[in-house]
Amino acid sequence: MSKKDPNKKGLIKEFKEFISRGSVLDLAVGMIIGAAFTAIITAVVNYVLKPLISLIPIGESGTFKTVLKPAVAEVADAVTGEVIVAAREEVAILWSEVISAIITFLATALVLFIIVKAINTAKAKAEKAKAELEAKKQAEEPAPEPEPAPAEPVVPEDIKLLSEIRDLLKAKE
Repeated sequence: MSKKDPNKKGLIKEFKEFISRGSVLDLAVGMIIGAAFTAIITAVVNYVLKPLISLIPIGESGTFKTVLKPAVAEVADAVTGEVIVAAREEVAILWSEVISAIITFLATALVLFIIVKAINTAKAKAEKAKAELEAKKQAEEPAPEPEPAPAEPVVPEDIKLLSEIRDLLKAKE
């Protein structure tokens, strides 16, 4: 036998409220736009700026990298003493890659900053307009009229006469 969890409906309802909150939706939109702009900026940096950066001569090989371990090495054979050329994997610091990553990060951050600033400015304008509309609406509403003071109850003539007789009888005593 399985019992239904009494917190399950509450958990689902709470999750729906969390997801439908404006800040979560803004975050999701920001992530999607950020990924799209990162792809564009990465392409610009890799295919436009990196080739230009690579033209800057620096390092041992005259390119924009520092070679730590060359791809070709001359090694003397221990037995014969002959010089052997051995190929191996080159180990180098690729400065253009590092600079490209920094440029990509800064450009993405700048674009997202501009987007967030535009959204915040639009929200501020909307809130200001809403506040002005509320103030205008309240100014146009007529002030509620004060309620008239309750009128004194109308006493019939026979009750007045009986009250006077009662008062006179009390005074004689």
